[in-house]
Amino acid sequence: MSSLSVYHVSSPDLPNKVLTHLEDIATTLAEQGVRFDRWQATAKIQPGASQEEVIAAYQEQIDKLMTERGYLTVDVISMNSDHPQKAELRAKFLDEHCLAEDEVRFFVTGRGLFSLHIGDYVYAVLCEKNDLISVPAGTPHWFDMGEHPHFVAIRLFNNPEGWVASFTGDDIASRFPRLED
Repeated sequence: MSSLSVYHVSSPDLPNKVLTHLEDIATTLAEQGVRFDRWQATAKIQPGASQEEVIAAYQEQIDKLMTERGYLTVDVISMNSDHPQKAELRAKFLDEHCLAEDEVRFFVTGRGLFSLHIGDYVYAVLCEKNDLISVPAGTPHWFDMGEHPHFVAIRLFNNPEGWVASFTGDDIASRFPRLED
């Protein structure tokens, strides 16, 4: 189940609130400029589906979002516990960073934890199958795929080079809860 836990930066062990209803999550995040939505596939995705099959299943929604927001490229990231670089990739995404563009992720399967550092608060968003999150450009955040990752996500970019992060150097991510496998 998708959820949003909101923490004050001074109390990483105790959330101020925890939300589990889509409307509550979407409204709370929208107040911070973050889009959270739920999509449904127009075709069934089978395990091991190719990038082309995944994109084709969601083509209508992808096209709409690309037109609305001017995204230039789309790709699919697929991670599982057998991935040979899972530990290195997890460590890389766990460091707080910002992007010069929106970070848009749609979870086709599995889950991941986006933590957004906005002002004096951290918004920890557990994204699961059918969840779309769009983190605005310049928002400090980190992503945890867990020790045993299992997810497939569609990514949209304004930058033709794809994911290009600027790391903040702040160790805040190390103080907040991680994704439990």
